[in-house]
Amino acid sequence: MIRILFVCHGNICRSPMAEFVMKHLVAEQHLDNQFEIASAATSTEEIGNPVYPPARRELNSHGIECNGHHARQMTTDDYDYYNYIIAMDHYNLRNMQRFVGNDSERKVSLLMDWTDNPHDVADPWYTGDFRLTWQDIWQSCNAIFTKLK
Repeated sequence: MIRILFVCHGNICRSPMAEFVMKHLVAEQHLDNQFEIASAATSTEEIGNPVYPPARRELNSHGIECNGHHARQMTTDDYDYYNYIIAMDHYNLRNMQRFVGNDSERKVSLLMDWTDNPHDVADPWYTGDFRLTWQDIWQSCNAIFTKLK
């Protein structure tokens, strides 16, 4: 079983978008039983909240549902449980230190580092550009899926 945790600041935009895109890619190939995919926040600000409506609309426009998601904060147990912990940007990496320590098992990476064009995924909460975020997430999740399947 390959376990992947996507992480962003609030767990209502980028990380759930990545979670549901990856679940979609896995389901299309009927590999659901080989992957466990989730997302989490580094902060407590949005705990319990669903996917932010503009992020939900962007996913829905590509035929991807995100029902049943409720934001949660990452825990130290997540480091032991997941094989891959993938942050959206350097700010998230810094905030994840209290949960992952020194990453002795090298489980932590940046989302776009899986592509040929590494960079931070811009936070659409601030930019309002959910299409650009979608493009980065779609590209990187396809790269991750190709490398792990």
